[in-house]
Amino acid sequence: MESYRHNILAPDQVSGGLRMILQQYSVNQYPVQTIITWILSEEIAIPEIQRPFVWNATKVRDFIDSLYRGYPVGYLITWRNPDVRLKDGTTAAGKRILIDGQQRVTAILASILGKEIVDDDYRKKRIVIAFHPQERRFEVSNPAIQKNKSWIQDISMVFSPSYNILDHLEEYCSQNPHVDKNEVYKNVDYLKGIVNNSIGLIELNSDLDIETVTEIFIRINSQGVVLSQADFAMSKIAVNQNFGGNMLRRAIDYFCHLARTPEFYDQLIEIDSEFVQTEYFKKMAWLRNETDDLYDPSYTDMLRVAFTSKFQRGRLQDLVALISGRNFETREYEESIAEESFASLSEGIMDYINENNFKNLLMILRSAGFVDSSMIRSQNAINFAYILYLTLRSQRMNPARIESLVRKWFVLSVLTGRYSGAPESQFDYDIRRIHEQGTEDFITMTIDAELSDAFWNIGLPQQMNSSVASSPYFNVYLASQVKMHDKGFLSKDILVHDLITQKGDVHHVFPKEYLKINGYDNRTMYNQIANYVIMQSEINIAIGKRSPREYLAEIKSQCDSGVLRYGGITTEEELLENLESHCIPLELMNMEAADYPDFLAKRRKLMAKKIKRYFEML
Repeated sequence: MESYRHNILAPDQVSGGLRMILQQYSVNQYPVQTIITWILSEEIAIPEIQRPFVWNATKVRDFIDSLYRGYPVGYLITWRNPDVRLKDGTTAAGKRILIDGQQRVTAILASILGKEIVDDDYRKKRIVIAFHPQERRFEVSNPAIQKNKSWIQDISMVFSPSYNILDHLEEYCSQNPHVDKNEVYKNVDYLKGIVNNSIGLIELNSDLDIETVTEIFIRINSQGVVLSQADFAMSKIAVNQNFGGNMLRRAIDYFCHLARTPEFYDQLIEIDSEFVQTEYFKKMAWLRNETDDLYDPSYTDMLRVAFTSKFQRGRLQDLVALISGRNFETREYEESIAEESFASLSEGIMDYINENNFKNLLMILRSAGFVDSSMIRSQNAINFAYILYLTLRSQRMNPARIESLVRKWFVLSVLTGRYSGAPESQFDYDIRRIHEQGTEDFITMTIDAELSDAFWNIGLPQQMNSSVASSPYFNVYLASQVKMHDKGFLSKDILVHDLITQKGDVHHVFPKEYLKINGYDNRTMYNQIANYVIMQSEINIAIGKRSPREYLAEIKSQCDSGVLRYGGITTEEELLENLESHCIPLELMNMEAADYPDFLAKRRKLMAKKIKRYFEML
């Protein structure tokens, strides 16, 4: 073993002298066999072995080949749990949590020890790596290899305690009589010896805070993969044996998978009978028939909602500290705090997965006009809406009042991008203010501050000077149309709601090709959201490249003659009502290409006014 842990003399920028800097990690080289032993003895804790293994079999093969040839395979990174003070006053040395390298370690266990892995569908399976001792070549086992006697079908047999290289050599040579016996022996013996090859292990100090650990991880990880604070939290949860962390981790993972893939329910019953007996499983069983994809959460979403609603904190680094047993006042670690924190987190997760709670949130979002997942670009806006719902419900507020406040807060969050920057800081600020000032007072104060007359009259029209069709402002505008039961552009009966959910066309009021012909060839100009309407495909096709003046004149003629060409509108009253519902200035009837900038400015203001009316309805 080779180890590095240094005290470093570095220049002091203040005094001009030298000061001692304690290295925040140690770098050690350990044999593969030692790593395996520590994993099996749980000296190093792998976060939840039940989680899907994301490497494919080919990558496992390449990894084993690199070990065999002595190529670098990257560092494993562990972070030791803090020394938790137990109830009897003693301290328990925490396990080392593997925070980077789980795929490599799992590849070792799967190929060398023959352990099963869990695939994307949570089904257990083997990854079998074969070895050609004459060519010193590895391959993923397949039917052709299995029939070929020149291959060792499964390298895990070589690492079995009962394996005898001489006995196997005799058998192999009898089946392959023309091989060089000594060469085969040397190559198989070399294969058996890869467990003595070294892997680097970076061990982070137990007293490092979550932000420092995150920064160190980012800087030393060769792949540049960023672990989130949710990743660290999930690792901490998974390795906990005393307070049900392992089962809690499964509940979070399984709920997220079921929300996306309801058919996984039957598989789950087959693969994890232990979890099926828990209250978590009973609470999430409703997902087996759930096909609504408006909100399909990740484990990060679940943690944020459960933690913030239950602990009245917004930063997941605090969750990591609390489930580790951190006493924020004494800065020590106590078993009782870890126990209480796990209990509270479990309650928060149970609240989250509760069918009534989850479906009520979806109904609230839909009642605000957000009827399709394509309309929601901020998962964190939904997350805090759920936090707010759970908080208000715990306060036993009137359900109708809860619905109104959650709707308003969600739309405010989307319009202002409240959780698009640093969501955890904003979560933390908002939940603290809610509990300090009272929910209604805080919401009212925030609405008055963020959605002032200046926002509606100046700020929002300016923000809608955008060419992004997925813009939150355009999505809120569409939600307002859904809420107000508007018909599609130039449609007599088809609702905007149905066009969104059934994938109607986003049409250019001034057709794109018409604008390009007339000099507006910059896509940021012709693809302005103020030039968008949602409409039926057949009407869109019929309009083609015609100018607004031309096709609107034809629709007016349609109203006079009754001969349908664009949709089903047959009266001028219906036409004017339709244009108004789509915030189309009536001047459009006489507009040509030169009037396009003026049209955009006028429509942005009309759209902003409609959104304001919509918000006041919520």
